[in-house]
Amino acid sequence: MRRFLVWGLVLPFVLYNLTFVIFPLFTVLYQSLFPIDAEYNVSSSATLANFKVAFSAATMEVMWRSARYALTTTAACMLLGYPLAYYIAVYGGRLRNQLLILVVLPFWTSYLIRTFAWTTLLQKEGVVNHLLLSLHLIRQPLQMLNTEFSVILGLTYGFLPFATLPIYVSLENQDRSLVEAAHDLGATPFQAFWKVVFPLSLPGVISASLITFVPAMGDFVSAEILGSPETTMIGNLIQQQFLALFNWPMGSALSLVLMLLMVTSMALYVAFAGDRDA
Repeated sequence: MRRFLVWGLVLPFVLYNLTFVIFPLFTVLYQSLFPIDAEYNVSSSATLANFKVAFSAATMEVMWRSARYALTTTAACMLLGYPLAYYIAVYGGRLRNQLLILVVLPFWTSYLIRTFAWTTLLQKEGVVNHLLLSLHLIRQPLQMLNTEFSVILGLTYGFLPFATLPIYVSLENQDRSLVEAAHDLGATPFQAFWKVVFPLSLPGVISASLITFVPAMGDFVSAEILGSPETTMIGNLIQQQFLALFNWPMGSALSLVLMLLMVTSMALYVAFAGDRDA
């Protein structure tokens, strides 16, 4: 009876993954093996032609650009999210819940709308340039829109809450008496943070970096709205194949290559982080 109870608890999870993860993944893999020609005729035999294009120099250039944007976004989110999470966890006090609400408040608005809002702020006649001109910090409007800066800024803004919340959880659950013990042993505030607080928060930092890097790598909204053809990301190529060119086999191949590179990079990162913790 107990065995049936255990399987009854596990079965929904297994069925969910088979239906929405494993089966779609095999469908994408199968579809990627049958390319289409210029007249949208599907090949009758399986071939790796789509993967040859996916691993071509032009596609890899876009892939590495996406990885660079994602890594920069992750680093920026860590630099901004860690101090924010630390302040809320340590000094939030009675306002902790209100501050957490402010962190997740952007999620109450569509990501698309929030990204479009940046076009108003960053354009040459926008708020940012107007403010800089009013303060006499610049003599002429800056070209901020349709640049790498605007794309990374949009990604950082969009995924900052993803970085802040896991770090906050790891900081909030720490035993503050460990910090007091470090002070009693003569440690300065910085030494106590670096030797006690930060190492204990590394699981949250690792989770936050992965949660930020993965969606940033595949994002296409920021590059589409805030970028230019020179800032195209791999997500834009996949979107074009599926929605503009209707070349689903090519889009499937690009998606699988992206997934393979991301899983490999995440595995290496987790292994490296685990070795350092050990």
